[in-house]
Amino acid sequence: MNRKSTQTTAMAATVICHIIWGFSFMFSRMALESASVFQLLSHRFVLAFLGMNLLLLTGKVRMDLRKKGIGPLLLLGLMQPVLYFIGEQYGILHSSTIFSGVMIANIPIVATLASWPILKEKTTGRQLLFSLISVGGVIGIGLLSGSGGALDLIGLAALLLAVASAAAYLMLSRGISDRYSPFERTYVMMALSSLVFTAFSFLESGFDLSAYIKPFSGTTYLISILYLSLLSSVIAFFLSGYALTHLTVARESVFSNLTTVVSVFAGAVFLHEPFTWLSLIFCLLILLGIWGVQRAAQKPDQQMPPGGKSS
Repeated sequence: MNRKSTQTTAMAATVICHIIWGFSFMFSRMALESASVFQLLSHRFVLAFLGMNLLLLTGKVRMDLRKKGIGPLLLLGLMQPVLYFIGEQYGILHSSTIFSGVMIANIPIVATLASWPILKEKTTGRQLLFSLISVGGVIGIGLLSGSGGALDLIGLAALLLAVASAAAYLMLSRGISDRYSPFERTYVMMALSSLVFTAFSFLESGFDLSAYIKPFSGTTYLISILYLSLLSSVIAFFLSGYALTHLTVARESVFSNLTTVVSVFAGAVFLHEPFTWLSLIFCLLILLGIWGVQRAAQKPDQQMPPGGKSS
């Protein structure tokens, strides 16, 4: 497979990944009616980790980290999902939906700017401009939501943590992609997340096992958690890892705003949330920004390979 077709496949992978994550907001809202945040995160990543181990047992997927070491992978898992989800959840809890949405929308900008000095990935002015257009669309949708909520220092600190950890994940996953496969990266991320969030869940419930398993009694919760664990965790993070193996951080990260478009349409169609002409215009701005970043990307022979090493 030549480089152009590989990058096309990588873009398809990240599109599918962020479409899956776009629907995850709807399933998370439904699941949180039956479980606490840490219960949901624990169930999500425990099932995801079990699913990945079942793949290993089939023999169709193989993994051997003994000679590679797992230090960079543990750091990757700490950044995403562990620190990101903690920052996002507490940020939303201690701020308005508008402010949290605006902060999270800045992840592609922060990651793109940081990838220049750290990974030596060159970013054009047009890419930054189109990335800002996409972020503007996300901000517009956030303003339309009109959700209230008071911002405090905890909320601000938590959202800064979410943005920083998400940007660090993008750069680290890209930087180690020549050493670890997408499956290896995803496997350790799911393992670490399942341990951390299960510990938080039991601490929250006072080590009450019956409270931990109670949410599984509902059909809606079962459907939601299967989507969040198998699709939104295993498959989506695998696709994200694959995309970051072949695309620069600037090109991959801007697709994160696609999740906003998908979540808006999912909410309108399935949850009957309001959708106006302004919503459509802002969604089109997001898509225009994503298209523009890809269009303005440097030629393949000018792009830096994973880790910023010369080819």
